[in-house]
Amino acid sequence: MDNIKKHKNSKTIRPKVLFFDVNETLLDLTNVKKEVGKALGGREDLLSLWFTTMLQYSLVTSASGQYKPFGHIGAAALQMVAANHNINLTEADARKTISESMGNLPAHIEVKEALAQLKNAGYKLVAFTNSSKDGLKKQFESAGLTEYFDEMLSVEPTGKFKPFTDTYAWGAKQMGLELEECMLIAAHGWDVAGALWAGWRAAFIGRPSQQEYPLAPKTEIVVSDLKKAADILVTYK
Repeated sequence: MDNIKKHKNSKTIRPKVLFFDVNETLLDLTNVKKEVGKALGGREDLLSLWFTTMLQYSLVTSASGQYKPFGHIGAAALQMVAANHNINLTEADARKTISESMGNLPAHIEVKEALAQLKNAGYKLVAFTNSSKDGLKKQFESAGLTEYFDEMLSVEPTGKFKPFTDTYAWGAKQMGLELEECMLIAAHGWDVAGALWAGWRAAFIGRPSQQEYPLAPKTEIVVSDLKKAADILVTYK
């Protein structure tokens, strides 16, 4: 799977800022699987369904001109999955499950080494997430990632979630950049597709069970972990 495709305009020119998706890209969701499984009567196999339902309804919310915190949408999605499997789950218990499980995730094993490599190579690193700013701060403190990042951006001020084009335009503006000067690094095909269609560059991190979206523009870096992406990016001039 690992490969590099030269961006038609970049020719391996360095992006000015690397924007990182957080959940699954940097943080390991294994603990979430266990906690969501407990809330769903031991059904750890329902994690993927819960996650895709959460993403679906985050888009429904944004497309309808509404905004709710991402964690609240996650809890609502958990209740929906529970109801579909005849499992009783209150709103309070659903929110507690999401808050506690998502707030204490470890980084993937290679992440800190890769981030340090990129920092040492002179890159500016920005976290860019659908989660709340407070939630992101808690996650990074728990995982020991705060020191690696120059900025932590939540899409909250936009009132929309990634992959809406407005969110990427906003992220670029916050850092004083042109769209083509930004690169998203993410483990989700939908996020990479949104960034590319918005005019950003992108790198896809192929975590298990994650795939690129075949109808999206081609991604210039496709690798299986963040260290391999860092190894490529430090060669850019």
